[in-house]
Amino acid sequence: MLIVKALHISLVVAWFAGLFYLPRIFVNLAMVPDDSPAERERLLLMAGKLFKFMTPLGLLAVLLGLWLWLGFGFRGGWLHAKTALVALLLGYNWHCGRVLKSFQANRNTRSHVWFRIYNELPVLVLFTVVFLVVLKPF
Repeated sequence: MLIVKALHISLVVAWFAGLFYLPRIFVNLAMVPDDSPAERERLLLMAGKLFKFMTPLGLLAVLLGLWLWLGFGFRGGWLHAKTALVALLLGYNWHCGRVLKSFQANRNTRSHVWFRIYNELPVLVLFTVVFLVVLKPF
């Protein structure tokens, strides 16, 4: 079970790298001037590859988390809160895919400032999850 836990943690770290960086690419995409199609295409390529890389990592992290849950049991209110936050992150990952599609179709209407704020959600969730897992407050 320790191997499963180590793999789970490693996959979570890798998934979060994508959750942190993809919205950062969105910030840059929202700032690309109309006269820079090469820069826009480069950023879209990066975003697309990152999304295709990070999404399976997140799904595998969740699957291994479920395996751990089956092995250790679903006890404690902290675990219910963590599960809700993981569901929020899955929704965030899905929404990042929608945002990417809007950029690819040249239909984005949001500003770089909006994406700078949007980029902070996974950071807040990460801090909360770490405190829940370590402190198990309830």
